[in-house]
Amino acid sequence: MSKPNDFFATLAGIIVVGLVIGGLAATLQRIGNPANMGVCVACFTRDIAGALGLHRAGIVQYLRPEIPAFCLGSFLAALVFREFRPRTGSAPVIRFILGMFAMIGALIFLGCPWRAMLRLAGGDWNAILGIAGLIVGISIGVGFLRGGFNLGRSYPSRTVAGLVLPAVMFVLLILAVLYPQFGEDGRAALFRSAKGPGAASATVVASTLAGLVIGFLAQRTRFCTVGGIRDAILMRDFHLLSGVAAFLVAAFVMNVVYGQFHPGFTRGVSDAGEIINQPAAHTTHWLNFGGMILAGLSFTLAGGCPGRQVFLSGEGDGDAGLFVLGMLTGAAVAHNFMMVATQSTAPYILAIGLVLVMIIGFMGRERLAPAR
Repeated sequence: MSKPNDFFATLAGIIVVGLVIGGLAATLQRIGNPANMGVCVACFTRDIAGALGLHRAGIVQYLRPEIPAFCLGSFLAALVFREFRPRTGSAPVIRFILGMFAMIGALIFLGCPWRAMLRLAGGDWNAILGIAGLIVGISIGVGFLRGGFNLGRSYPSRTVAGLVLPAVMFVLLILAVLYPQFGEDGRAALFRSAKGPGAASATVVASTLAGLVIGFLAQRTRFCTVGGIRDAILMRDFHLLSGVAAFLVAAFVMNVVYGQFHPGFTRGVSDAGEIINQPAAHTTHWLNFGGMILAGLSFTLAGGCPGRQVFLSGEGDGDAGLFVLGMLTGAAVAHNFMMVATQSTAPYILAIGLVLVMIIGFMGRERLAPAR
C-alpha cells in the first residue's frame, strides 16, 4: 500500500497523473496512433489479437507496444516500491468470462472507458451515449456490490506465478520491436494491417516509452476510470474520479492545440454525398449505450477498468491476468463471429451478455447472516 506521505496517494498526485496520461494519449494520436484512439486498452488488445492471428479482420491487426509496456511499467513500479505480490484464487474462471464480455461490450461501442473519454475529448458526441451506458453499467454493478457480490479473496502465490504475465508481455514487446518474418517468401510471423486503424501507429519507441510511463504512474496512483465512477456512486469518494476528470481535460486541451478536436456525431458529408462518421465510431446510439452497459457492469464486477486489470497483472495479480487473457479471447470471438459495432450478431450477443453477466452478479452475492 502507498505510504501516507506518498505524493501519488494524494489528490494532487492523482490529478497530475491524470493530466499526464491524457496529454500522452492525445500526443500519441498526434504522432501516428489512430484518431480519437491515442490510447485504448480494448482496441489495442483487439489489434494484438489480430496480429497474433486470432481474428481475421485485416484492418485491425498490429502488435501495439503500449499494452505490454503498460504491464511492464506497472511491474517496474511494483518492484521499486516493494508492491509486487503474486496472488491468485479469486474466481479466476469467472474473471476470464467477465473479461470476454467486457471486451465484447467495449467493441460494440468501439472503445474502452479510456477511449470513451478520448472520443469525447476529440469532439465525438457518440461518446456521450457510451459514457452514459458506462455509468449505468457501473451503477448496476454497484447495486450488486451493495447486495454482497464478492468473487472471493485471492491468496498469496509463488513468485513464478506472478511473473508469468509480465514475462509474456516482455516477449510481446520484443516481437513488437522486431516484427519477425520467416520463410523464403518473407511471410510475416505476425499479421500487420496495410490500411485502417491497424495501419496507423506512433513509432515503437514513442509508444513503448509512453506505455512504460503510464504503467508506472498508474500503478502508483491506482488510476482507474471505472473505479473512479464506482467510488463516487458507492462511497461518495471522488479521489479517483478527479484523476479521470484531469485525464479528460488534458486530452481536450491537447486536442485543441493539435487541431484534433472535431465536434459532432459525424465528420460531415463527402463530395459523393455520403456521411463521414467520426473515426472508428458509429451512430447507432442504442448499441453505443448498451455495449457500454455490458462493459461497465463486467468491469465493475471484476474490480476495475481494462487498464487497471493490465496494471494489476503487472504487480503479480494472476486473476487480473486471466481477465486480460479473457479480453484477448473476447476480441477474437467478437471479430470472428461478427459481434463488433453494428455487425449482424452484435444485438444478440449484447442481450446474451447482459443476461449472463447479470446471472453472475446475482449468483455471486454472499448470503448475509440474519441479525439476532
